[in-house]
Amino acid sequence: MTIHAGATIDPGATVAESVTVWQGTHVRSGAVIAANTSLGQYVYVGPGARIGAGCKVQNGAYIYEPAEIEDGVFIGPRVVLTNDRHPRAIMPDGRQKGPDDWEPVGVTIRRGASIGAGAICVAPVEIGRWATVAAGSVVVDDVADHALMAGVPARRIGWVGRSGVTLRRSGGLWICPVTGEAYEESAGESSIRRIDPTTTGL
Repeated sequence: MTIHAGATIDPGATVAESVTVWQGTHVRSGAVIAANTSLGQYVYVGPGARIGAGCKVQNGAYIYEPAEIEDGVFIGPRVVLTNDRHPRAIMPDGRQKGPDDWEPVGVTIRRGASIGAGAICVAPVEIGRWATVAAGSVVVDDVADHALMAGVPARRIGWVGRSGVTLRRSGGLWICPVTGEAYEESAGESSIRRIDPTTTGL
């Protein structure tokens, strides 16, 4: 485990031996960080948030509980995963809002997905496997597997393969120019799946 002297790991946090944590980062009690994950400088991981194995969380990202991040996810610098649908500092009667006055909701990011720099994911949303959210986007709806999302609010502008490169249409299929993997869309063009080359002859 590589923990910078300027990082704070609260008692009760579970951090795997192979994790790297850089200066200024704060991992709260109850958070779980799995093997071979790297947390950059000044990252915040809330109590009860879970980060899988082999993830890269870049500088200044805020991961509020109860976020659930699966293995192999990339979180760019200054990304924010929110947890409150109706944020308020005070109640209607003027009383200061406390922990018992709201119910946290989380962002779920599935295996292999990437969230670009400065993007905001507004909970509750789920980011699908191998999806990519472009830098500066604001995600307010669930994201399909392999979707390429951009804008405010984020909209799908294409598909990406497991390499992270935009897929190219070829006939009735979508092809990754890096790996050659082939994908096919659903009839409604709302989802995509990778084709097994052993069954298609590709």
